[in-house]
Amino acid sequence: MNDRPVAEAPDTTALLLETTSLDDFLRALARSALALVEEADGCGITLERLGRPVTVSSVGAAATKLDEAQYGQDDGPCLQAMRTGREVSVPDTLRESRWADYPAYAAVCGARSSLSLPIAPHSHTAGALNLYAPVPHAFDTADLTALRLLTAQATGAIALAQRIADTEEFAADLEAALRSRTVIDQAIGVVVGQQRCTPEKAFDVLRTASQHRNIKLRELCAELIASITGEVPPEGRIQPRG
Repeated sequence: MNDRPVAEAPDTTALLLETTSLDDFLRALARSALALVEEADGCGITLERLGRPVTVSSVGAAATKLDEAQYGQDDGPCLQAMRTGREVSVPDTLRESRWADYPAYAAVCGARSSLSLPIAPHSHTAGALNLYAPVPHAFDTADLTALRLLTAQATGAIALAQRIADTEEFAADLEAALRSRTVIDQAIGVVVGQQRCTPEKAFDVLRTASQHRNIKLRELCAELIASITGEVPPEGRIQPRG
């Protein structure tokens, strides 16, 4: 039995409040999990994005490679944990017969044992926390109570963090769209004044010009405003969602 003091899982709500972005929170979560198992030297956090697994954060040189090797063959302990909602233990990669060539690859990368714990199973933020160790049976005698508590808490925290990130992205996109609309409206006003036409006609003139020059309407309008004011309007390009 392991006679070390029982480790305590950090408060994931506190981690969330102490970090400034979803990426920072996930990195702090990976570090916290790694600190709970003495012999582990790598941790990766897998989340499902648009139907595909992605390593959203990792600690340790081999963690990302090991996660991505599983994605490449669409099978492996971390994907099994994510899809079934159950813990998946690999006591010794050199004696493991599941998952085709993956165990041998893991051993070559220096991972002799691993443990994958599900995060937010059967939800739109489903994932897994994956710990890797350079020695076999590293997790057999480890006290996993705190680690399980951490992943259980992470379920709600990741859902909240993702909602916050989505809200911030939406707000940024909306702000960019409003800036673009402002520039276009200003350009329409210039054309109305120059050609004594209606706003609808002015918009058609600008749209036709942008098509002939093969540039975006917003860029054409920005050029027009800059030619009059001598100042280029701030960028309002909308970033595509990943």
